Amino acid sequence: MKRRLLLLAAVAALAGAVWVVSDLRRPYRGYSGNLILVIDPGTRAPDVAQLLASRGVLAYRLPFLLLHELGRARHRTLKAGEYLFDRPLSPVDVYRRLIRGDVYLHAVVIPEGSDRFDMARIVEQQLGVNPEDFLRSTEQASLIHDIDPEAPNLEGYLYPDTYRFPRTTGPAAVVSAMLGRFRQVLVLQLPPDLARFPQRLQETITLASLVEKETPDPTERPIIAGVFTRRLERKMPLQCDPTVIYAERLARRPIAKSSGPITRRELAADSPYNTYLRAGLPPGPICSPGLVSLRAALDPAPGQALYFVSNNHGGHFFANTLQEHQRNVTRYRREIADLRRASRSTSGQKQETAHP
Repeated sequence: MKRRLLLLAAVAALAGAVWVVSDLRRPYRGYSGNLILVIDPGTRAPDVAQLLASRGVLAYRLPFLLLHELGRARHRTLKAGEYLFDRPLSPVDVYRRLIRGDVYLHAVVIPEGSDRFDMARIVEQQLGVNPEDFLRSTEQASLIHDIDPEAPNLEGYLYPDTYRFPRTTGPAAVVSAMLGRFRQVLVLQLPPDLARFPQRLQETITLASLVEKETPDPTERPIIAGVFTRRLERKMPLQCDPTVIYAERLARRPIAKSSGPITRRELAADSPYNTYLRAGLPPGPICSPGLVSLRAALDPAPGQALYFVSNNHGGHFFANTLQEHQRNVTRYRREIADLRRASRSTSGQKQETAHP
């Protein structure tokens, strides 16, 4: 009888071992759609296994815990972080993902023309980074003093691109990645001698930032760069509205998007960035320009135009003389007034339809 019991126990143990081994590589998915789980630092392996099983990532806890015990002998530990599960995985696959720390990376899109305040808002929304902590990180000007010794902060040097970060990424790491991308573009995409002349580099990025803010049309950027270059050569004020807006942002440090027209108070503000009151380029970039604007600043289009104004269709009217420019401004204002009247008329018709 005792021998029989031992035999049954051995058979049961063997069956259990076979089941565990077979389950180790059997894909399983007990959830629908995409599932994101957060493993907090210090979470014990049994609690991790319980979380994975309760949310449908694992069918059973035991195979995963067995892998963990075997892995501990080789100093393998489970990594905390945010994990995405979007397909059936075996316990082996799940375990490997957690010991490698293959955490979910959030796509953070920094559009061309973003300034540091825009970036603070974006990284807060996408990564939960405190915006003030991010802004303080962007004030570490020493990080670029090798290429721009006079830079007061990192404005203009945080390259606009799509980045991927774990949610636990801190502000310093975000800034480091963006600055690293700028250095890569500087070396690979721009003239090789640009980095050797700090003043030229700073002026190029500053001019490019103005161009970036003035037009969404890439084909216009060399033309606008040409207008600004000629005005600089003639010592004419640039009268660039985005510099006035940036001066106000520096004063208030908002992370919300700018809205509304420029006010007379803003135009009269005494700021080194106010290009209505100060001739020449502002003391530094007002945003992070993209590659097209950087190249436009390096190679402005030739011509005679000294003025431009919006054409209300995403582009601009250009003029060689002040008289021609004034006519374009009059046309611009007339079209704006017509659009407002049409908008009010349409709104009135909708109200009449809604209240017969």
